[in-house]
This record gives sequence, structure tokens and C-alpha cells, in this order.
Amino acid sequence: MKIGFIGTGVMGNAICLNLLQSGHELWVYNRTKSKAENLMDRGAKWCANPQKVAEQADVIFTMVGFPSDVEDVYFGEHGIFKVAVKGKYLVDLTTSKPQLAQKIYATGEKLGAKVLDAPVSGGDLGAKNGTLTIMVGGDQAGFNKLKAVFGDFGKQVQYFGPAGSGQNTKMANQIMIAGTMTGLTEMLVYAQQAGLDLSKVLKTVGAGSAANWSLTNYGPRILKNDYSPGFFSKHFLKDLRIALDTAKEMKLDLPATKQAKKLYETMVDKQQLGDLGTQGLIKLWWQ
Repeated sequence: MKIGFIGTGVMGNAICLNLLQSGHELWVYNRTKSKAENLMDRGAKWCANPQKVAEQADVIFTMVGFPSDVEDVYFGEHGIFKVAVKGKYLVDLTTSKPQLAQKIYATGEKLGAKVLDAPVSGGDLGAKNGTLTIMVGGDQAGFNKLKAVFGDFGKQVQYFGPAGSGQNTKMANQIMIAGTMTGLTEMLVYAQQAGLDLSKVLKTVGAGSAANWSLTNYGPRILKNDYSPGFFSKHFLKDLRIALDTAKEMKLDLPATKQAKKLYETMVDKQQLGDLGTQGLIKLWWQ
């Protein structure tokens, strides 16, 4: 397939490598061109802006940082919707606002495009290994058409319903992760203060009913002082804010998620550690 990919950061780059390995033609754009050079070395073609990507490709994936970036990529001066998109497939992999997904869908539908919101979970390792979980909302016929492509970088791919459903599923996912990350952090802080061998604690707790993805994947990184971003803390804080704003619209109170947001606000906004991975939360206790 002729695929365009906008946003070749940590996860986007790894997804692109899987798409190239699967034999797709690839056109790429990223605000920092150097982050796409390894893809160009493998045959991807560089484009000057999102509009140029959309002109070349039949399927356009977007994976950028914040909802404002998504808005610009689709509706900006050199955005995707500056192109005749009739018959094209537009897929936003960014974790973004459900309302924005609905806006993109409505615009795309008027212009004859198939639009999907398809945020992912699984971090940098899932992206590299092609084992991401992909949560999809939007045009069901478009989803059916692209299932094989999703399979090139995802292991668990599920359609949830109309536009915004993928984003709402990802919000549910992030609410769960908020609990596992705060639990992992406080567990290690407690175990250290009690004088326990932390590597043994991770191995033992990870074999019991407290086992979870965050513990398995981020616990060992913390013990190695590895705070490199499988997922940026600044992006996770963005997700928690979206989740809580959407919950408020639904008249839901989520006190544990609110507390997780406060902790990540301290880390990201006050301590300026937003470029660390989410496991960097432990730096609120460990300097």
C-alpha cells in the first residue's frame, strides 16, 4: 500500500519500520527531519509537510504529541484537509480528545474520506515488536479494509464503534495505567524504606496477583536508573487531563485518577521532568 506517516517520534518511528518491513511504500513527515533519517535510509520518502504526505499516500497515519498538533496536522495551513482526500483513509494514532476525533471524522466524511481514531497502547517495546494494542473508532468499513495493515504493527486490534470510541477506550486504558504507575512507584519507595532487596521484590510481586505490565516493563528500568521515554510523562499528563475533562462532561468523579494527575503535574510542570518516561514519577521520592 501507499502509506503516509506523520509523526516519526519514539513510537511512530518504530511503527514505520514495521510498515517498511511489511513491504509498504512509505512517505513521511516530522517536524524534526533528523528523526526520520533512519526511515529514509530504508526507502521511505521525505515530504515537506502533512499536505505533501496526503498528496502521495492512499492511507495516512498521524501520530503526534498533543491535540493542538493533531488539529494543525489536519486543519492547518499545510494540513491533510488541504488535499482532495476522497477515497483516502485517514487514521489518527495519537491519543487525543474524543471530540476532536469526531470533528475530524465529520470533516473527512463530507470530503469522501474514511476516518478512524486508533490510539495505541504498548509503549516503545510494543511499537518495536509490532505487538501494540490498537483501539479503533470511526468508519467500520475503513477499519475492515485496514485490519491487515494494523496487523503489521499491532497484536490486539479491536473496533469499538463510532468516531471517538477509540479515544474513549484509550482514556479507560490510561486511567488503569495511572493506577499501576502510582502503585509501582509507591511499592518501590515502601520496599526500599523497609530495607528490602528491590530486585527480589520485583520478581516476587511480579509472580503474584499484583503482576501488571507497568511492573514488568518499568520496574527493571527504574532499578537501572533508566528513565528514557517509552512514553513521555508530558504526554501521559496530557492524557490524564483529557480523561478527567471527558469524565467531568459525563458527570463522573475519578478521585484516584485526579491524584495521579496531581503527581504527574508535580513531576512535569514543577520539576520540569516531562521528557522522562512515565517511570520517572519515582523521582518525586528518589533524587
